[in-house]
Amino acid sequence: MKRINVGILLFDDVETLDFAGPFEVFSITGQRNGNGDFNVFTIAKNSGPILAVNGLSINPNYLFNNCPEVEILIVPGGYGTRRLIEDDETIQWIKQKANLATLVLSVCTGSLLLAQAGLLSGLSATTHHLCYDLLERIDSSIKLKEERFVDNGRILTAAGIAAGIDMSLHVVSRVIGKNAAVETANYMEYPYYEKN
Repeated sequence: MKRINVGILLFDDVETLDFAGPFEVFSITGQRNGNGDFNVFTIAKNSGPILAVNGLSINPNYLFNNCPEVEILIVPGGYGTRRLIEDDETIQWIKQKANLATLVLSVCTGSLLLAQAGLLSGLSATTHHLCYDLLERIDSSIKLKEERFVDNGRILTAAGIAAGIDMSLHVVSRVIGKNAAVETANYMEYPYYEKN
């Protein structure tokens, strides 16, 4: 089976677990049975290290102008999203990649960037519980849900930080199968959360 490309956006002041949680989930799914089901990589606007919240330094795999096809786009959150809301180049890149992707996922305040790109208009969505007002301010047509994650079919949003792991396991279940999601969660020593 062809591995599915998962591209994760990185930017300064990204929340570490917002990107690292989904990175772990998708990276290790299927590894015990072969090479894994997903090809996971990180993408940034500019070259050089990205400094996450609390100073973790990350080297992105690709830049906006040279990244491979992205089938699953993940937009994490963190304080850096506040600056990116005003960054037209990043918002346009998200919009362009989202239009080509099979699935678009946001974690925490990554939903602010999806909203700014017009991708959440009229949809149900969630974000970090301390940022509901920010999301509503960007797009009042969004139906805010106080849930771990919201699945609209092609676009999914997760609440704060660790909820991105739950959403990622849910996507693994949708795309590969529930057994793969449960096996991945067990390997991670993480409780598998099944949305009702």
